[in-house]
Amino acid sequence: MKDLFEPVCPLDFRYGRDKMKRILSHPARVRNILKVEAALLEELAEEGLVPPEAAQEVREKATLEHVSLKRVEEIEGEIRHDLMAVVKALTEVCRGDAGRYIHLGVTSYDIIDTAIALQLKDALDVIEEDLKGLIVELARKAKEHRETPMIGRTHGQHAVPITLGLKLSVWTAEFLRHLKRLEEAKARVLVGKMSGATGTGAALKALGVEDTVEFERRLLEKLGLGREEGSTQIVQRDRFNELISLMANISTTVEKVATEIRTLQRTEIGELYEVFDVKSQVGSSTMAHKRNPITLENITGLARMVRANLTPTFESSIQWNERDLANSSAERFTIPHTLILTDDILVKLKGAIGSLGVDRERMLKNLYLTKGAVMAEALMIELVKKGYGRQEAHEVVRRIAMRAQERDQHMLDAALKDGVVGKLFGREELAEILDPLHYIGDSARRCDEVLGLVEKSLGVRI
Repeated sequence: MKDLFEPVCPLDFRYGRDKMKRILSHPARVRNILKVEAALLEELAEEGLVPPEAAQEVREKATLEHVSLKRVEEIEGEIRHDLMAVVKALTEVCRGDAGRYIHLGVTSYDIIDTAIALQLKDALDVIEEDLKGLIVELARKAKEHRETPMIGRTHGQHAVPITLGLKLSVWTAEFLRHLKRLEEAKARVLVGKMSGATGTGAALKALGVEDTVEFERRLLEKLGLGREEGSTQIVQRDRFNELISLMANISTTVEKVATEIRTLQRTEIGELYEVFDVKSQVGSSTMAHKRNPITLENITGLARMVRANLTPTFESSIQWNERDLANSSAERFTIPHTLILTDDILVKLKGAIGSLGVDRERMLKNLYLTKGAVMAEALMIELVKKGYGRQEAHEVVRRIAMRAQERDQHMLDAALKDGVVGKLFGREELAEILDPLHYIGDSARRCDEVLGLVEKSLGVRI
Protein backbone atom coordinates (compact mmCIF):
# COMPACT_ATOMS: atom_id res chain seq x y z
CA MET A 1 0.00 0.00 0.00
CA LYS A 2 1.14 3.57 -0.61
CA ASP A 3 2.75 5.57 2.15
CA LEU A 4 0.22 7.45 4.24
CA PHE A 5 0.37 10.82 5.89
CA GLU A 6 0.93 11.07 9.63
CA PRO A 7 -1.94 9.38 11.53
CA VAL A 8 -5.05 11.51 11.94
CA CYS A 9 -7.61 9.18 13.51
CA PRO A 10 -6.88 8.50 17.23
CA LEU A 11 -7.75 4.85 16.65
CA ASP A 12 -4.51 4.61 14.68
CA PHE A 13 -2.33 5.39 17.67
CA ARG A 14 -4.26 6.09 20.88
CA TYR A 15 -7.46 4.12 21.38
CA GLY A 16 -8.50 0.54 20.80
CA ARG A 17 -6.84 -2.84 21.20
CA ASP A 18 -4.73 -4.43 18.49
CA LYS A 19 -6.78 -7.62 18.79
CA MET A 20 -9.98 -5.93 17.62
CA LYS A 21 -8.22 -3.69 15.13
CA ARG A 22 -6.76 -6.72 13.38
CA ILE A 23 -10.22 -8.27 13.06
CA LEU A 24 -11.68 -5.12 11.52
CA SER A 25 -8.66 -4.02 9.52
CA HIS A 26 -8.51 -3.58 5.76
CA PRO A 27 -6.28 -6.66 5.36
CA ALA A 28 -8.86 -8.70 7.30
CA ARG A 29 -11.61 -7.39 5.03
CA VAL A 30 -9.70 -8.44 1.92
CA ARG A 31 -8.80 -11.79 3.51
CA ASN A 32 -12.49 -12.50 4.12
CA ILE A 33 -13.44 -11.39 0.62
CA LEU A 34 -10.96 -13.92 -0.74
CA LYS A 35 -12.37 -16.57 1.58
CA VAL A 36 -15.92 -15.96 0.32
CA GLU A 37 -14.87 -15.97 -3.35
CA ALA A 38 -13.14 -19.32 -2.80
CA ALA A 39 -16.17 -20.74 -0.98
CA LEU A 40 -18.40 -19.70 -3.87
CA LEU A 41 -16.30 -21.60 -6.40
CA GLU A 42 -16.17 -24.70 -4.21
CA GLU A 43 -19.97 -24.70 -4.01
CA LEU A 44 -20.25 -24.21 -7.78
CA ALA A 45 -17.83 -27.11 -8.24
CA GLU A 46 -20.06 -29.33 -6.10
CA GLU A 47 -22.94 -28.36 -8.40
CA GLY A 48 -20.84 -29.50 -11.36
CA LEU A 49 -20.72 -25.99 -12.80
CA VAL A 50 -17.02 -25.29 -12.24
CA PRO A 51 -14.09 -27.71 -12.70
CA PRO A 52 -13.00 -29.02 -9.27
CA GLU A 53 -9.37 -28.30 -10.10
CA ALA A 54 -10.25 -24.65 -10.78
CA ALA A 55 -12.00 -24.35 -7.41
CA GLN A 56 -8.98 -25.98 -5.74
CA GLU A 57 -6.58 -23.57 -7.43
CA VAL A 58 -8.61 -20.57 -6.34
CA ARG A 59 -8.84 -21.92 -2.79
CA GLU A 60 -5.06 -22.25 -2.62
CA LYS A 61 -4.41 -18.78 -4.04
CA ALA A 62 -7.18 -16.91 -2.19
CA THR A 63 -4.87 -15.76 0.60
CA LEU A 64 -2.91 -12.60 1.35
CA GLU A 65 0.25 -14.64 0.91
CA HIS A 66 -0.58 -14.82 -2.79
CA VAL A 67 -2.78 -11.77 -3.36
CA SER A 68 -0.81 -8.61 -2.62
CA LEU A 69 -2.63 -5.73 -0.94
CA LYS A 70 -0.38 -3.40 -2.88
CA ARG A 71 -1.52 -4.97 -6.14
CA VAL A 72 -5.17 -4.71 -5.08
CA GLU A 73 -4.68 -1.01 -4.43
CA GLU A 74 -2.95 -0.47 -7.77
CA ILE A 75 -5.83 -2.10 -9.63
CA GLU A 76 -8.45 -0.17 -7.68
CA GLY A 77 -6.66 3.05 -8.59
CA GLU A 78 -7.13 2.13 -12.24
CA ILE A 79 -10.68 0.73 -12.27
CA ARG A 80 -12.17 2.51 -9.21
CA HIS A 81 -13.97 -0.58 -7.90
CA ASP A 82 -12.72 -2.13 -4.67
CA LEU A 83 -14.26 -5.60 -5.04
CA MET A 84 -13.28 -6.05 -8.67
CA ALA A 85 -9.75 -5.01 -7.75
CA VAL A 86 -9.58 -8.03 -5.44
CA VAL A 87 -11.11 -10.27 -8.11
CA LYS A 88 -8.57 -9.14 -10.71
CA ALA A 89 -5.64 -9.49 -8.31
CA LEU A 90 -6.77 -13.02 -7.43
CA THR A 91 -7.24 -13.90 -11.08
CA GLU A 92 -3.69 -12.79 -11.86
CA VAL A 93 -2.13 -15.26 -9.42
CA CYS A 94 -4.23 -18.30 -10.38
CA ARG A 95 -2.74 -20.85 -12.76
CA GLY A 96 -4.37 -21.98 -15.96
CA ASP A 97 -7.89 -20.82 -16.60
CA ALA A 98 -9.06 -21.03 -12.96
CA GLY A 99 -9.35 -17.26 -12.81
CA ARG A 100 -12.11 -17.19 -15.42
CA TYR A 101 -14.55 -18.68 -12.91
CA ILE A 102 -13.91 -16.25 -10.05
CA HIS A 103 -16.97 -14.20 -9.02
CA LEU A 104 -19.24 -16.21 -11.32
CA GLY A 105 -22.99 -15.78 -10.82
CA VAL A 106 -22.85 -13.16 -8.07
CA THR A 107 -22.63 -9.42 -7.47
CA SER A 108 -20.16 -7.41 -5.42
CA TYR A 109 -22.24 -7.22 -2.27
CA ASP A 110 -22.87 -10.94 -2.21
CA ILE A 111 -19.18 -11.09 -1.45
CA ILE A 112 -18.73 -7.88 0.55
CA ASP A 113 -21.69 -8.27 2.90
CA THR A 114 -20.82 -11.90 3.53
CA ALA A 115 -17.20 -10.92 4.21
CA ILE A 116 -18.38 -8.21 6.62
CA ALA A 117 -20.46 -10.82 8.43
CA LEU A 118 -17.35 -12.96 8.88
CA GLN A 119 -15.54 -9.98 10.39
CA LEU A 120 -18.49 -9.27 12.66
CA LYS A 121 -18.55 -12.90 13.76
CA ASP A 122 -15.00 -12.63 15.06
CA ALA A 123 -15.57 -9.16 16.51
CA LEU A 124 -18.70 -10.15 18.41
CA ASP A 125 -16.90 -13.14 19.88
CA VAL A 126 -14.46 -10.63 21.38
CA ILE A 127 -17.27 -8.40 22.68
CA GLU A 128 -18.91 -11.45 24.25
CA GLU A 129 -15.62 -12.36 25.92
CA ASP A 130 -15.31 -8.76 27.17
CA LEU A 131 -18.81 -8.77 28.65
CA LYS A 132 -18.28 -12.05 30.44
CA GLY A 133 -15.00 -10.86 31.90
CA LEU A 134 -16.53 -7.60 33.12
CA ILE A 135 -19.54 -9.39 34.59
CA VAL A 136 -17.32 -11.74 36.59
CA GLU A 137 -15.20 -8.82 37.84
CA LEU A 138 -18.28 -6.90 38.94
CA ALA A 139 -19.81 -9.96 40.57
CA ARG A 140 -16.68 -10.69 42.58
CA LYS A 141 -16.50 -7.10 43.78
CA ALA A 142 -20.20 -7.21 44.64
CA LYS A 143 -19.72 -10.36 46.68
CA GLU A 144 -16.82 -8.76 48.54
CA HIS A 145 -19.01 -5.79 49.48
CA ARG A 146 -22.44 -7.43 49.75
CA GLU A 147 -22.77 -6.09 53.31
CA THR A 148 -20.67 -2.91 53.04
CA PRO A 149 -23.10 -0.14 54.05
CA MET A 150 -23.28 3.19 52.25
CA ILE A 151 -25.85 5.86 51.64
CA GLY A 152 -28.11 5.56 48.63
CA ARG A 153 -28.74 8.75 46.68
CA THR A 154 -31.64 10.01 44.60
CA HIS A 155 -31.75 13.38 42.83
CA GLY A 156 -28.17 13.87 44.03
CA GLN A 157 -29.40 13.87 47.63
CA HIS A 158 -28.99 11.35 50.43
CA ALA A 159 -31.92 8.93 50.32
CA VAL A 160 -31.82 5.74 52.43
CA PRO A 161 -29.00 3.24 53.12
CA ILE A 162 -27.92 0.54 50.68
CA THR A 163 -24.85 -1.65 50.42
CA LEU A 164 -22.06 -1.25 47.90
CA GLY A 165 -22.66 -4.85 46.91
CA LEU A 166 -26.23 -4.02 45.95
CA LYS A 167 -25.09 -1.10 43.80
CA LEU A 168 -22.52 -3.30 42.06
CA SER A 169 -25.05 -6.09 41.56
CA VAL A 170 -27.40 -3.68 39.77
CA TRP A 171 -24.65 -2.97 37.25
CA THR A 172 -23.85 -6.67 37.01
CA ALA A 173 -27.45 -7.55 36.18
CA GLU A 174 -27.55 -4.90 33.47
CA PHE A 175 -24.45 -6.28 31.78
CA LEU A 176 -25.94 -9.77 32.03
CA ARG A 177 -28.90 -8.50 30.02
CA HIS A 178 -26.53 -7.04 27.45
CA LEU A 179 -24.86 -10.43 27.16
CA LYS A 180 -28.25 -12.03 26.55
CA ARG A 181 -29.08 -9.38 23.95
CA LEU A 182 -25.79 -10.07 22.19
CA GLU A 183 -26.46 -13.80 22.09
CA GLU A 184 -29.91 -13.15 20.61
CA ALA A 185 -28.66 -10.55 18.13
CA LYS A 186 -25.99 -12.80 16.64
CA ALA A 187 -28.58 -14.88 14.81
CA ARG A 188 -29.98 -11.75 13.16
CA VAL A 189 -26.72 -9.91 12.54
CA LEU A 190 -24.38 -12.66 11.37
CA VAL A 191 -25.92 -13.32 7.98
CA GLY A 192 -24.67 -13.23 4.42
CA LYS A 193 -26.23 -13.47 0.99
CA MET A 194 -25.55 -15.00 -2.41
CA SER A 195 -28.63 -13.92 -4.34
CA GLY A 196 -27.26 -11.61 -6.99
CA ALA A 197 -27.86 -8.09 -8.21
CA THR A 198 -31.44 -7.67 -6.97
CA GLY A 199 -31.88 -10.63 -4.65
CA THR A 200 -33.50 -13.01 -7.16
CA GLY A 201 -30.65 -15.47 -7.69
CA ALA A 202 -31.24 -15.10 -11.42
CA ALA A 203 -27.58 -15.31 -12.47
CA LEU A 204 -26.96 -18.49 -10.50
CA LYS A 205 -30.22 -19.93 -11.84
CA ALA A 206 -29.21 -19.14 -15.42
CA LEU A 207 -25.80 -20.66 -14.75
CA GLY A 208 -27.44 -23.96 -13.87
CA VAL A 209 -27.99 -23.90 -10.10
CA GLU A 210 -31.28 -25.75 -9.70
CA ASP A 211 -32.24 -24.37 -6.28
CA THR A 212 -30.52 -21.04 -5.61
CA VAL A 213 -32.00 -20.76 -2.10
CA GLU A 214 -30.53 -24.09 -0.99
CA PHE A 215 -27.27 -23.27 -2.76
CA GLU A 216 -27.06 -20.02 -0.83
CA ARG A 217 -27.98 -21.72 2.45
CA ARG A 218 -25.35 -24.44 2.07
CA LEU A 219 -22.60 -22.01 1.15
CA LEU A 220 -23.33 -19.71 4.09
CA GLU A 221 -23.63 -22.60 6.55
CA LYS A 222 -20.14 -23.72 5.57
CA LEU A 223 -18.94 -20.21 6.39
CA GLY A 224 -20.72 -20.36 9.75
CA LEU A 225 -23.29 -17.73 8.82
CA GLY A 226 -27.03 -17.41 8.58
CA ARG A 227 -28.85 -16.49 5.39
CA GLU A 228 -30.57 -13.22 4.54
CA GLU A 229 -34.04 -14.52 3.75
CA GLY A 230 -35.26 -11.26 2.21
CA SER A 231 -32.39 -9.64 0.33
CA THR A 232 -32.11 -7.07 -2.40
CA GLN A 233 -28.60 -6.43 -3.69
CA ILE A 234 -27.51 -6.19 -0.07
CA VAL A 235 -28.16 -7.67 3.34
CA GLN A 236 -30.86 -5.48 4.83
CA ARG A 237 -29.47 -2.79 7.11
CA ASP A 238 -31.95 -3.20 9.93
CA ARG A 239 -29.46 -5.85 11.00
CA PHE A 240 -26.66 -3.30 11.25
CA ASN A 241 -29.06 -0.95 13.03
CA GLU A 242 -29.56 -3.62 15.67
CA LEU A 243 -25.83 -4.23 15.97
CA ILE A 244 -24.86 -0.59 16.45
CA SER A 245 -27.87 0.00 18.73
CA LEU A 246 -26.72 -2.84 20.95
CA MET A 247 -23.20 -1.44 21.12
CA ALA A 248 -24.69 1.97 21.95
CA ASN A 249 -26.77 0.38 24.69
CA ILE A 250 -23.71 -1.34 26.12
CA SER A 251 -21.70 1.88 25.93
CA THR A 252 -24.44 3.69 27.84
CA THR A 253 -24.20 1.25 30.74
CA VAL A 254 -20.41 1.48 30.65
CA GLU A 255 -20.61 5.27 30.85
CA LYS A 256 -23.23 5.11 33.59
CA VAL A 257 -20.92 3.00 35.74
CA ALA A 258 -17.90 5.17 34.98
CA THR A 259 -19.84 8.34 35.79
CA GLU A 260 -21.13 6.91 39.06
CA ILE A 261 -17.64 6.00 40.22
CA ARG A 262 -16.36 9.42 39.17
CA THR A 263 -19.16 11.07 41.11
CA LEU A 264 -18.38 9.05 44.23
CA GLN A 265 -14.70 9.98 43.87
CA ARG A 266 -15.46 13.69 44.25
CA THR A 267 -13.41 15.21 47.06
CA GLU A 268 -16.47 15.94 49.18
CA ILE A 269 -17.74 12.35 48.83
CA GLY A 270 -14.62 10.19 48.55
CA GLU A 271 -16.26 6.75 48.77
CA LEU A 272 -14.87 5.11 45.62
CA TYR A 273 -11.81 5.96 43.62
CA GLU A 274 -9.83 4.96 40.57
CA VAL A 275 -6.43 3.60 41.49
CA PHE A 276 -3.65 6.19 41.15
CA ASP A 277 0.07 5.40 40.99
CA VAL A 278 1.39 7.84 43.59
CA LYS A 279 5.01 6.98 42.72
CA SER A 280 4.94 8.28 39.18
CA GLN A 281 1.50 9.27 37.88
CA VAL A 282 0.83 12.97 37.27
CA GLY A 283 -2.70 14.19 37.91
CA SER A 284 -2.33 17.78 36.75
CA SER A 285 0.31 19.90 35.03
CA THR A 286 -0.09 22.60 37.68
CA MET A 287 -2.04 21.14 40.63
CA ALA A 288 0.34 18.56 42.01
CA HIS A 289 -2.17 17.25 44.55
CA LYS A 290 -4.69 16.03 41.96
CA ARG A 291 -5.64 12.34 41.57
CA ASN A 292 -7.93 12.50 38.59
CA PRO A 293 -10.04 9.50 37.41
CA ILE A 294 -8.60 9.71 33.92
CA THR A 295 -9.43 6.17 32.80
CA LEU A 296 -13.07 6.60 33.76
CA GLU A 297 -13.17 9.99 32.05
CA ASN A 298 -11.60 8.43 28.97
CA ILE A 299 -14.28 5.74 29.00
CA THR A 300 -17.00 8.39 29.27
CA GLY A 301 -15.82 10.26 26.18
CA LEU A 302 -15.35 7.13 24.07
CA ALA A 303 -18.78 5.79 25.04
CA ARG A 304 -20.29 8.95 23.58
CA MET A 305 -18.43 8.36 20.33
CA VAL A 306 -19.97 4.89 20.14
CA ARG A 307 -23.46 6.35 20.40
CA ALA A 308 -22.60 9.05 17.88
CA ASN A 309 -22.53 6.31 15.22
CA LEU A 310 -26.24 5.61 15.62
CA THR A 311 -27.38 8.41 13.31
CA PRO A 312 -25.24 7.57 10.25
CA THR A 313 -26.00 3.88 10.75
CA PHE A 314 -29.76 4.36 10.71
CA GLU A 315 -29.63 6.83 7.83
CA SER A 316 -27.50 4.41 5.81
CA SER A 317 -30.24 1.79 6.07
CA ILE A 318 -32.47 3.92 3.86
CA GLN A 319 -31.61 2.83 0.32
CA TRP A 320 -32.96 3.73 -3.09
CA ASN A 321 -34.91 0.86 -4.62
CA GLU A 322 -32.89 -2.37 -4.46
CA ARG A 323 -29.86 -0.42 -3.19
CA ASP A 324 -27.54 2.52 -3.73
CA LEU A 325 -23.99 3.15 -2.57
CA ALA A 326 -24.64 5.83 0.06
CA ASN A 327 -24.16 3.30 2.86
CA SER A 328 -20.70 2.14 1.84
CA SER A 329 -18.59 5.12 2.88
CA ALA A 330 -20.39 5.59 6.19
CA GLU A 331 -20.17 1.91 7.14
CA ARG A 332 -16.40 1.94 6.69
CA PHE A 333 -16.40 4.26 9.71
CA THR A 334 -19.39 3.22 11.78
CA ILE A 335 -18.88 -0.53 11.98
CA PRO A 336 -15.17 -0.76 12.82
CA HIS A 337 -15.10 2.37 14.97
CA THR A 338 -18.11 1.28 17.00
CA LEU A 339 -16.77 -2.20 17.69
CA ILE A 340 -13.20 -1.10 18.36
CA LEU A 341 -14.35 1.52 20.87
CA THR A 342 -16.90 -0.77 22.54
CA ASP A 343 -14.19 -3.38 23.06
CA ASP A 344 -11.84 -0.70 24.37
CA ILE A 345 -14.19 0.72 27.00
CA LEU A 346 -15.35 -2.70 28.19
CA VAL A 347 -11.77 -3.81 28.81
CA LYS A 348 -10.88 -0.52 30.49
CA LEU A 349 -13.92 -0.68 32.76
CA LYS A 350 -13.06 -4.23 33.76
CA GLY A 351 -9.63 -3.03 34.82
CA ALA A 352 -11.09 -0.10 36.74
CA ILE A 353 -13.51 -2.37 38.61
CA GLY A 354 -10.82 -4.91 39.41
CA SER A 355 -8.63 -2.26 41.03
CA LEU A 356 -11.48 -0.15 42.42
CA GLY A 357 -10.60 1.65 45.63
CA VAL A 358 -13.24 1.54 48.39
CA ASP A 359 -13.10 3.83 51.44
CA ARG A 360 -15.34 2.08 53.98
CA GLU A 361 -14.67 4.68 56.68
CA ARG A 362 -15.77 7.50 54.38
CA MET A 363 -18.90 5.55 53.51
CA LEU A 364 -19.77 5.24 57.19
CA LYS A 365 -19.04 8.90 57.78
CA ASN A 366 -21.32 9.91 54.92
CA LEU A 367 -23.99 7.53 56.15
CA TYR A 368 -24.23 9.56 59.37
CA LEU A 369 -23.63 12.93 57.71
CA THR A 370 -27.26 14.07 57.77
CA LYS A 371 -27.62 13.46 61.51
CA GLY A 372 -30.29 10.81 61.17
CA ALA A 373 -32.39 12.56 58.52
CA VAL A 374 -31.95 9.64 56.11
CA MET A 375 -33.90 7.49 58.58
CA ALA A 376 -37.11 9.47 58.19
CA GLU A 377 -38.74 6.63 56.26
CA ALA A 378 -37.85 4.13 58.99
CA LEU A 379 -39.43 6.36 61.63
CA MET A 380 -42.55 6.75 59.52
CA ILE A 381 -42.90 2.96 59.27
CA GLU A 382 -42.59 2.64 63.05
CA LEU A 383 -45.37 5.21 63.53
CA VAL A 384 -47.60 3.23 61.18
CA LYS A 385 -46.89 0.14 63.26
CA LYS A 386 -48.06 2.13 66.28
CA GLY A 387 -51.42 2.73 64.62
CA TYR A 388 -50.95 5.95 62.66
CA GLY A 389 -52.10 6.19 59.05
CA ARG A 390 -49.37 6.36 56.46
CA GLN A 391 -50.11 9.95 55.41
CA GLU A 392 -50.45 11.13 58.98
CA ALA A 393 -47.19 9.45 59.96
CA HIS A 394 -45.44 10.97 56.96
CA GLU A 395 -46.50 14.47 57.96
CA VAL A 396 -45.33 13.97 61.54
CA VAL A 397 -41.89 12.85 60.38
CA ARG A 398 -41.68 15.54 57.70
CA ARG A 399 -42.31 18.17 60.35
CA ILE A 400 -39.59 16.72 62.59
CA ALA A 401 -37.10 16.45 59.72
CA MET A 402 -37.64 20.02 58.55
CA ARG A 403 -37.26 21.33 62.08
CA ALA A 404 -34.07 19.34 62.65
CA GLN A 405 -32.54 20.63 59.43
CA GLU A 406 -33.42 24.24 60.19
CA ARG A 407 -31.80 24.01 63.62
CA ASP A 408 -28.88 21.79 62.55
CA GLN A 409 -30.15 19.32 65.08
CA HIS A 410 -29.88 15.54 65.15
CA MET A 411 -33.07 13.78 64.11
CA LEU A 412 -33.05 11.89 67.42
CA ASP A 413 -33.17 15.05 69.52
CA ALA A 414 -35.79 16.67 67.33
CA ALA A 415 -37.97 13.55 67.43
CA LEU A 416 -37.77 13.22 71.23
CA LYS A 417 -39.03 16.78 71.57
CA ASP A 418 -41.94 16.15 69.22
CA GLY A 419 -45.33 15.92 70.90
CA VAL A 420 -46.24 12.72 69.07
CA VAL A 421 -42.99 10.78 68.73
CA GLY A 422 -41.61 11.78 72.13
CA LYS A 423 -44.57 10.10 73.85
CA LEU A 424 -44.30 6.86 71.86
CA PHE A 425 -40.57 6.10 71.97
CA GLY A 426 -37.78 6.33 74.49
CA ARG A 427 -34.30 7.57 73.58
CA GLU A 428 -32.76 4.10 73.35
CA GLU A 429 -35.55 2.71 71.18
CA LEU A 430 -35.57 5.76 68.96
CA ALA A 431 -31.78 5.65 68.56
CA GLU A 432 -32.13 2.07 67.36
CA ILE A 433 -34.78 3.10 64.83
CA LEU A 434 -32.64 5.95 63.52
CA ASP A 435 -29.45 3.92 63.11
CA PRO A 436 -28.71 3.60 59.35
CA LEU A 437 -26.91 0.29 59.85
CA HIS A 438 -30.23 -1.26 60.85
CA TYR A 439 -32.01 -0.19 57.66
CA ILE A 440 -30.38 -1.88 54.68
CA GLY A 441 -33.26 -4.28 54.10
CA ASP A 442 -32.47 -7.34 52.00
CA SER A 443 -29.54 -5.68 50.22
CA ALA A 444 -27.26 -8.69 50.72
CA ARG A 445 -29.91 -11.17 49.62
CA ARG A 446 -30.73 -9.15 46.52
CA CYS A 447 -27.03 -8.97 45.72
CA ASP A 448 -26.76 -12.74 46.14
CA GLU A 449 -29.67 -13.22 43.75
CA VAL A 450 -27.73 -11.51 40.98
CA LEU A 451 -24.58 -13.45 41.84
CA GLY A 452 -26.61 -16.63 41.44
CA LEU A 453 -27.72 -15.50 37.99
CA VAL A 454 -24.11 -14.89 37.03
CA GLU A 455 -23.05 -18.34 38.16
CA LYS A 456 -25.95 -19.96 36.33
CA SER A 457 -25.50 -17.96 33.12
CA LEU A 458 -21.72 -18.18 32.85
CA GLY A 459 -21.09 -21.49 34.58
CA VAL A 460 -18.57 -19.92 36.95
CA ARG A 461 -18.12 -19.85 40.69
CA ILE A 462 -18.12 -16.35 42.16
